[in-house]
Amino acid sequence: MPDSLQVILTCSSRVHVRNRRTRWGGSLVTSVKFLLTNDDGIDAGGLEALRLAAQTIGESVVVAPAGPQSGVSHRVTWQEGVRIEPRGDGRYAIHGTPADCVRLGLLKLVPDAKWILSGINHGANLGADVHYSGTVAAVREAVLHGWPGIAVSHYRKSKVEFDWARAAKWVTPILTDILAKPIELGLFYNVNLPNLPADATTPEVVWCSLDPNPLPLNYRHEEESDLYFAGEYQLRHRAPGADVDVCFGGRIAVTAVRLL
Repeated sequence: MPDSLQVILTCSSRVHVRNRRTRWGGSLVTSVKFLLTNDDGIDAGGLEALRLAAQTIGESVVVAPAGPQSGVSHRVTWQEGVRIEPRGDGRYAIHGTPADCVRLGLLKLVPDAKWILSGINHGANLGADVHYSGTVAAVREAVLHGWPGIAVSHYRKSKVEFDWARAAKWVTPILTDILAKPIELGLFYNVNLPNLPADATTPEVVWCSLDPNPLPLNYRHEEESDLYFAGEYQLRHRAPGADVDVCFGGRIAVTAVRLL
C-alpha cells in the first residue's frame, strides 16, 4: 500500500485513489485533515472533546447532525432533502443522519479529509452495539467509500457527569497511535472509554476483540404506550478479554473492526 492516499468521491459514488508523496500512515504523523462527526449532535460536549484531541495532530472540519441522532444506526436520507447549515469556524450542521453527514462531508465539504473521526459518543458502543450505533455507522459509511475512520465512545454511569477534558487527554495518544499504523482499506477502529472516579489514574489501553453478544432481550409494559425495550446495560454478557469486559473493568477498549 502506498504511504499516502488521496480519495475523491464522485457523484456516482465511485472511488478514485491516487498516490501522493506526503507521508501520513505507517510512520510519524505530522499533520492530518480530519472530518469530525457524531450522533449526539453538533453542540454535544463529546464532539468538542474529540475536536480538542484531534487538533493536537492536525486540522479538523466538523460536519455533524443538527440535532441528536442517537441509535439511528446506518440510516441514510433517501426521499427527503438534506440541508447543510454553515455554523462558521469550520463547522457545518447537517439536517440528517450521521451517515448523511459523512456522505455530504466527503462529497462537498471536506473532500481532502484523510481520516473520519466520530464521537465522542455520550455512552458506550461495545460489542454488538456497533450494529445499532449512529456513531459507528458514520465511520462505517466512510470505510465503504475508501476512507479510514475511528469511532470513539464513552461509557456512562447513572448520575455521573462526563469529564470531557479528561476524555480528550485519554483519546489524544490513541489517535496518534492509530494514525501511525499502515492504512488498511476496509478496516476501522472502535474505541470505548471507561467511566472512572475523578481521582483515577490514566487507564490502560487494551487492544481486544468485539464481544458478539447483544443486550439481553427485555421489555417493560406500560398501559398507555405499550412496550418499551428495557435491556440493562450492566447485565450484558462479558466474554473474557473482549471489549465489554475490558471497558467495564476500567480500561480503554480499542478494537480493529474489518468491514470489507
